[in-house]
Amino acid sequence: MGRVDAIARMVVSPLASVEIPSLEGKVSDEEWKIRVDLAAAYRLIAFYGWDDLIFTHLSARVPGPQHHFLLNPYNLMFDEVTASSLVKVDTNGNPVEPSPFITNPAGFTIHSAVHMARPDAGAVIHLHTPHGQAVSAHSDGLLPITQTAMLIRSEVAYHDYEGVAMDLEERERIVADLGDKSAMLLRNHGTLALGETVGEAFLKIYYLERACEAQILALSAGEANLSNPPQGAPEVTAQQGKMGLKLAAGALAWPALLRKAYRLDPEFAT
Repeated sequence: MGRVDAIARMVVSPLASVEIPSLEGKVSDEEWKIRVDLAAAYRLIAFYGWDDLIFTHLSARVPGPQHHFLLNPYNLMFDEVTASSLVKVDTNGNPVEPSPFITNPAGFTIHSAVHMARPDAGAVIHLHTPHGQAVSAHSDGLLPITQTAMLIRSEVAYHDYEGVAMDLEERERIVADLGDKSAMLLRNHGTLALGETVGEAFLKIYYLERACEAQILALSAGEANLSNPPQGAPEVTAQQGKMGLKLAAGALAWPALLRKAYRLDPEFAT
């Protein structure tokens, strides 16, 4: 009953009654930077309208051998998340330090699977957008009909739906289906992307989500009316995407997105 009681208390208590002590200077500089980046990503996901109330997660690995990760408090909207409110959790999604917030261990199933199996998964983003869900439910998945899709498509894996991801045994199947890819369409469920950094994961989920949105819009005119690219073009574009996305995330797009997050509301970095 302890977790149920905690959830009940958080549900009836306004956010204003929960003090969020600043962790700046109380964690390593490296961890604080990751906290700021992850909080910014939460705010940007909300800005682009990709959030799903309090559901879905963005997670990031905490430096060190303990296999700890940062996760959002379960009762905060994405546009309320701050660097200090992110909860440090273990591989099962349980807090490893005292926190005024609750977490959703069941929601961490997918993230923990990816983080533990892929050393390059410094950050993992999972979304439930209507366009992402629609493409995940399409029998052909992501089609190479736009430049955006062709840039990311070779990195996209697929995992069949097994119900709400609460079964820890599903983690092995998620990892097997993901293989060495850095993005995934979870069938009938949503999208996922990983990266060595928060910025890299964000840019990949951005491309995947934009590709899904464009596909649904294009298909609204009927599949017979699609203009498919010339033979060989998708493969060339895929190679360009492999080389360009990481560079764009680290040196170009993410620094610009971080500035945007500060302009929207600098409170995220507290």
